[in-house]
Amino acid sequence: MSAVNVPGEGQALADAVARHYHLTLGKDRAGGDHHYLYEALALALRDRLVGRWRRTRGQADDSRRRVAYLSLEFLIGRSLHNALLSLDLEAEAREAVAAFACDLETVEAEERDAGLGNGGLGRLAACFLDSCATLALPVTGYGIRYEYGMFQQQLRDGYQVENPDRWLRDGNPWEFEVPERIRRVHFGGRAEGYRDDHGRWRHRWVDAQSVLAIPFDMPVPGYRNGTVNTLRLWRAAATEEFDLGEFNAGSYTDAVDAKTQAEKITMVLYPNDQSEAGKELRLRQQYFLASASLQDILADWLAAHGEDFTGFADGYCLQLNDTHPTVSIPELMRLLMDEHGLGWDAAWAITRESFAYTNHTLLPEALETWSVALFGSLLPRLLEIIQEINACFLTEVSRQWPGDVDRERRMSLIDEAGDPQLRMAYLGIVGSFSVNGVAALHTRLLTRGLFRDFHELWPAKFNNKTNGVTPRRWLAYCNPGLAALIDETLGDGWVCDLERLRELTPRAEDPAFRERFATVKFDNKRRLAGLVADSCGVAFDPAMLFDVQVKRIHEYKRQLLNVLHIIHRYDRVLRGDTAGLAPRCVLLGGKAAPGYAMAKAIIKLVNNVAAVVNDDPRLAPWLRVAFLPDYKVTSMEVVCPGADLSEQLSTAGKEASGTGNMKFMMNGAVTIGTLDGANIEILEAVGEDNFFLFGLTAEEVEARRPNYRPRDVVAADDDLQRVLQLLESGHFSLLEPGIFDAVLAAMTSPADPWMTLADFRSYVDAQHRVDAAWHDREDWLRRCILNTAASGRFSSDRTIREYGRDIWFRKGATR
Repeated sequence: MSAVNVPGEGQALADAVARHYHLTLGKDRAGGDHHYLYEALALALRDRLVGRWRRTRGQADDSRRRVAYLSLEFLIGRSLHNALLSLDLEAEAREAVAAFACDLETVEAEERDAGLGNGGLGRLAACFLDSCATLALPVTGYGIRYEYGMFQQQLRDGYQVENPDRWLRDGNPWEFEVPERIRRVHFGGRAEGYRDDHGRWRHRWVDAQSVLAIPFDMPVPGYRNGTVNTLRLWRAAATEEFDLGEFNAGSYTDAVDAKTQAEKITMVLYPNDQSEAGKELRLRQQYFLASASLQDILADWLAAHGEDFTGFADGYCLQLNDTHPTVSIPELMRLLMDEHGLGWDAAWAITRESFAYTNHTLLPEALETWSVALFGSLLPRLLEIIQEINACFLTEVSRQWPGDVDRERRMSLIDEAGDPQLRMAYLGIVGSFSVNGVAALHTRLLTRGLFRDFHELWPAKFNNKTNGVTPRRWLAYCNPGLAALIDETLGDGWVCDLERLRELTPRAEDPAFRERFATVKFDNKRRLAGLVADSCGVAFDPAMLFDVQVKRIHEYKRQLLNVLHIIHRYDRVLRGDTAGLAPRCVLLGGKAAPGYAMAKAIIKLVNNVAAVVNDDPRLAPWLRVAFLPDYKVTSMEVVCPGADLSEQLSTAGKEASGTGNMKFMMNGAVTIGTLDGANIEILEAVGEDNFFLFGLTAEEVEARRPNYRPRDVVAADDDLQRVLQLLESGHFSLLEPGIFDAVLAAMTSPADPWMTLADFRSYVDAQHRVDAAWHDREDWLRRCILNTAASGRFSSDRTIREYGRDIWFRKGATR
């Protein structure tokens, strides 16, 4: 199919935008509404993507294994500029909107961030889809089309306030509804056995309540290669709009109840699961995604192969992005056995060779579990299957370790202590042919700790795939000044071959190059200062060091340690101890889960400290502090190019990988961090001289934990004593006495799992090294350039090549 035969592809972009603006949307220029201009440009670009999309589907090679990437999150951000970058149409787009007396940045600002994810997990999934398309790999993303994102974060008197994130309020021009692929998903009811017409014992799910899964497809363009892959998102709907009989009888609420209950499934990303109703809704979401997606995949198989599933595991790899979609394992068993008549052994062999599981956490509490009672009431047939999987698995364990009852108890998919719980991460391991961690330390700690028993049983099943981020969005797009400098220096091939950034290493010794790099960084800092001024009302001076920590608010990420250091600097300035201090602007940002009281208290503490610091004129030359509300992908696109110092403070052994650390490094920020997650590999790549290391190692944390006494740490450190005295005296909460008592109690408790105070002195000493380095401008610039030059290994293209080589398309896994 030639390009000119595809509607829109052969037409000048400016003409296509005008056509959509006037004819598709029915607008004229008198309105001056930039949103309609955004829609017109999006539709014009979509026209060009559709032709490539159709060709990509038409060129699918049946001899190559296909990959389904199942994830509850895809934090894709905005799609407009990604499409422009992939199609190489930015110049034409500027010309097209200029005809409407508008600039491209204004039009781009009309697009809302897609509310399809919350944090690193969803952003990683989005980066992976970008790399799959850029590498022309046959990968389809499967997720949920949430009506509302997690929430819009506002600050009121320093407290987080959650407002609905109705990102679909004005529609989504990038999606296509696919009504012919609607699937039916069941909940509740009961499982019963019966004999089929051939006398075989079978099972079926009866008396269930059904909802419809309606697919919406979004194009995922590769970078200037003609490939467009698919992200398929499911929306829940009732099987009937409402009960007309009840409605006519006056029972209006009951008449629409089924519709309301069905639509709740895809209403909100990550509902608060502190209540039983919230837990049930999250389980419904996970099964809804799993069942709809697997039915969809099997429909394609049936269309090509009929009921012969012999080669299914060679034809498909089903990648589980974290523990949330592991319910897919018993669901595939159910579909193969109950719907298509396979026996247990055949279905189990197919299942175990089809699934691959990625684990993203080292926190035991984040290894998802479900009450057997809840699971059985909602998914009765799947509970039966899991119980049978567990019985078969424990037989295998018993054969390997005869008589080791403790090991069988530890490894069981069902924790029988107290209220019995299903261990979904264990199910992911047992039901997959591959299990991977996402950083070298993370994988090592998994195999030596949380999953040690399983690793001893199946060592070959475990592997590491260190995360990465797409350089298209996280350098080429978000940092055009640096991208242009790299283009001029290396040529433009680096965008798809990030290891080429190593060629910048000798440029760190070139004064002229350093100066140009500094100019780019200063411009980015001015842009970030504008964002902070608009969002926070705080003036950041671009001449000061920009010290940044933006990520989900959680105790293990230790924003609290950052706050303690801010208070320490505040105290030093007030005491006149400014020798050696580098003037700093400290920026924090991130959302706390609605039910996470401690994380919300930390946000309040940051804002109270910021208010005191920023209100004191004595601090103005030395310290400014701001908390950026409603942190999201679009914010990070401004934040990471403007950062000088990247704060990566997690307790060693707690962060699986991190990806923000990679984005900051790629854009020339220097990291201050612990030996945790991918920080270790960042340090290895850039060298110890260009990374500010502090803190206990993972092994030291565990060794110290039994005898940890925070009050002894405080007694031995005058600086820490002054910091805690300011907090305990209520200096930062004069009108709100006692509001930080819980935070202080958590930090000073011997049971503090994050050991925040244990790393305070090491952290402060590392910050002194940062101050000294900042005062040597040329040396600081060298460090920044060397960080960018060493960031090539953290491209998601490298990660996806490894997934393809070792998991998805490994030798022997293709037909």
